Amino acid sequence: MFRFEDSSAIYFLLLVPVIGIIYLWVKKKSQSRIILFGELKLVQRLTNGSSLSLLQTSLFIGAVIFIIISAVNPQWGLKKEKVKVEKSDIFFALDISASMNAQDISPSRLEKSKRFIEQLIQDRKGDQLGLILFAGGAYLQMPLTSDYAAAQLFVRSANSEMAGTQGTAIGESIDLAMRSIKEKNQRALIILSDGEDHDEDAVNMAEKAAENGWNVFTVGIGSLEGSFVPVINDGREEYKMDEAGNPVKSVLNQNLLKEIAENGNGTYYLLGNENTD
Repeated sequence: MFRFEDSSAIYFLLLVPVIGIIYLWVKKKSQSRIILFGELKLVQRLTNGSSLSLLQTSLFIGAVIFIIISAVNPQWGLKKEKVKVEKSDIFFALDISASMNAQDISPSRLEKSKRFIEQLIQDRKGDQLGLILFAGGAYLQMPLTSDYAAAQLFVRSANSEMAGTQGTAIGESIDLAMRSIKEKNQRALIILSDGEDHDEDAVNMAEKAAENGWNVFTVGIGSLEGSFVPVINDGREEYKMDEAGNPVKSVLNQNLLKEIAENGNGTYYLLGNENTD
């Protein structure tokens, strides 16, 4: 199918012959004046004015034609179709508990998660995005916004020191997301966590979210082999110890994250060292 976006602009093509007529009239007027000074061909050879004037006029007419074509905007396509675009409200729930500093995922579970969210922000232009941080409790770090530069800034600044208490309050983060949205747009929650601490309320909250039109996706960060949790004591990096003095090993809890996604009408994904898409 071929069409013009603005067919009324075609009438401006009438300017082309008008410009040509004006050029011929000016040229004839100029020649009649030149004859008063001497032979026409001799004066033209001495001044070289005729060819330059013709070139300038030709370039001007060509520019006018291209401007008119641009204004008309010819379009080609197979068919004309109306598409309804629906925006989505998307919350990212990022686990900032101490176990997310484990380095079985390079450079660490938390840093890998932050980079992954930043990439998603770049890919979701047009949607409203929000950020929830959680550990022992859930905190609304950034309400829904279309300011993607600010969203990336909030994500980059997230760290484990911002957690008031330790733990993995996934259920609380789901509840906070539901309470933070009042509109009836498409709603999704993307949870990034190692799922280390079992949250009995998380599965029930995911099911409740699905009943209210949400899609809850989970992204597991970590490995099944696990890794020790680094901590800083007096400026030195050590490993977190349990009450018996043994280093604490954090292992990815895939079963919990899969169950949350299944009950939340979403999907579970694994973000490791190999798969980065």
